Amino acid sequence: MNTLLVVNNPNNWPLTIPGVQVVAAKAYLTDPKYSEEKKTRVFNLCRSYQYQTTGYYVSLLATARGHKPMPDINTIQNLKSPHIVQTLTEELEDLIQKNLQRIQSQRFTLSIYFGKNTAKTYDTLSMRLFNLFQAPLLQARFIKRKTWELESVRTISVSDIHDSHREFVVEAASNYFSSRKRIVRKNNPARFDLAILYDPKEVEPPSNEKALKKFQKAAEAVGFDCELITKDDMNRLAEFDGLFIRETTAVDHHTFQFAQRAVAEGLVVMDDPDSILKCTNKVYLAELMTRHHIPTPKTMIVHKQNIDQIEKELGLPCILKKPDSAFSMGVSKVETREELLKTIKSLLENSDLVIAQEFLPTNFDWRIGVCDRRPLYACRYHMADEHWQIIKRDAKGVNTSEGDADTLSIGEVSSEIINIAVKACNLIGEGIYGVDLKQVGNKYYLIEINDNPSIDAGCEDLVLKDALYREIMGVFIKRIESKKINHR
Repeated sequence: MNTLLVVNNPNNWPLTIPGVQVVAAKAYLTDPKYSEEKKTRVFNLCRSYQYQTTGYYVSLLATARGHKPMPDINTIQNLKSPHIVQTLTEELEDLIQKNLQRIQSQRFTLSIYFGKNTAKTYDTLSMRLFNLFQAPLLQARFIKRKTWELESVRTISVSDIHDSHREFVVEAASNYFSSRKRIVRKNNPARFDLAILYDPKEVEPPSNEKALKKFQKAAEAVGFDCELITKDDMNRLAEFDGLFIRETTAVDHHTFQFAQRAVAEGLVVMDDPDSILKCTNKVYLAELMTRHHIPTPKTMIVHKQNIDQIEKELGLPCILKKPDSAFSMGVSKVETREELLKTIKSLLENSDLVIAQEFLPTNFDWRIGVCDRRPLYACRYHMADEHWQIIKRDAKGVNTSEGDADTLSIGEVSSEIINIAVKACNLIGEGIYGVDLKQVGNKYYLIEINDNPSIDAGCEDLVLKDALYREIMGVFIKRIESKKINHR
């Protein structure tokens, strides 16, 4: 991808970075050669982004040309609205208080240069603001009332940089661009760029290290330049054509924000924000499955007014679930009425609705992997020793033991269970899902649908092997090609 750094006057930008071309704004707007360039990232450092100024038109025409501007027009408009700024930064409240607690004055200004501040203390806050408001040079102003509040965020130009900060800005920009260099395969240049979002510190990731390497290899085989990215790379999403999320997702989490931002940038995303929103809420799934007559265990949506009906409807023991439970966490089996009431009370303190479900004891759970509305793999996850779940956890939620798993080909599995899984996924979307079901005799009951399902080397890939990874990467290529054709 070509990288252009657009400024009003190139003489005011005393920096040469390999692979980055400094261009005068007037030249970018008027020279035909720039409108003909493909796969270009434009860093707009003009003096002003006010409506109909040169800086405004640089970002506007960059978008029209299919380039990737920073800031884009949406960011420019968002920064003008105090309400939008406050809404977007609500999640930073705790971080702001923590970072500014030692400041004695009533006002504080944070200068953000390519996601960095001159003081390392503020690096995390600077990067989070940079990810929310993607502009190369930003200034955030805070005011202390009862607590610290973000008063405003605005873009600044090169001429606004304090003289004592100029050397740091040069270093920050140089580090920013140099960290984005990719290896170019001369003999087989990539057609598209794919980002795989992961967390290197995640204890129970959806894909192990070996699987991530296989995804990268499969991506390159089908025509991608593939790169692993982390939560600090949201500002880079515009560099890619697709985003594959391989980090445990949640709505109140950066993974959901990544999915939303990627969709807004025009990327092909798995899993998309709509799938995350639907799959991570068990209340939604329960209502959806009931409406479409998907067989499930007897299920109740519980609130404070119908607690007394749980035992009567489902019997004991029964299962209680947080709406956003995952990986066997937030799921409880209650044996007695006292235990039921205590657990329900605790769950309803954090959510107005929770799920109660009849308990169906089985030796294993089925997992059917579905992608692009097609079944890809089938696993049996066996229960942990002397436990009713696949994973046994201690009081702190730490995995203490886990059941074995075996993988089967789709052809070895009953067509009924495959049909239930695919039908259920079709109600969610066309992403990649893991459908959990229980088998009681010859009957199958859907337990839940997981977005971002586990795909580990040595488990889910035992039948298809490397072909499993190529199948998923092939879906990405197909969708990106279709999107490019439709936008010509």
